[in-house]
Amino acid sequence: MRSASITRTTAETSIEVEVNLDGTGRYDNQTGVGFFDHMLDQLSRHSLIDMTVRAKGDYHIDDHHTVEDTGIALGQAIAQALGDKKGINRYGHFALAMDETQVGCALDLSARPFLVWNIAFPSAKIGTFDTELVREFFQALAMHGGITLHLDLKHGFNSHHIAETTFKACARALRMAVETDPRMASALPSTKGAL
Repeated sequence: MRSASITRTTAETSIEVEVNLDGTGRYDNQTGVGFFDHMLDQLSRHSLIDMTVRAKGDYHIDDHHTVEDTGIALGQAIAQALGDKKGINRYGHFALAMDETQVGCALDLSARPFLVWNIAFPSAKIGTFDTELVREFFQALAMHGGITLHLDLKHGFNSHHIAETTFKACARALRMAVETDPRMASALPSTKGAL
């Protein structure tokens, strides 16, 4: 199985992440940030990556460090679970609709991290959750997962829908990218011979 566990401990947070890329989308995410847990659940379910996250953070300040550090650890776990990347599709893309919202995601498991972020939220908060933290999570995921990640909002006016559609679109694209191609099972999806 392509699985990995990462533990990240700093003065601000304590994070434990387990992933199985060949799972069925089972999840058990407890970060202490309710809306973020809901988003991680969506990421797991729609990518079919089994995911367990335990996080404790400096909530008395805000949720920033917890969300960002979870993204760092999750990116590291996915990169570790991918191993040598032989046989993977490498690329993934998905346009996902949820009610009035549509978000497109295109990504490349290239080991060349980059984030293109064309997502705008009409409100600063979803409940008590700062909407700017959605970008912080995906920035951390991309940088530490070695992912070239493009996220584009086509339309939408509800912040909850925009956030959820962003996570789900990324999940579906990630599912496509990490899956193995039986025609290329022992080969790297690159003419460079390395990823």
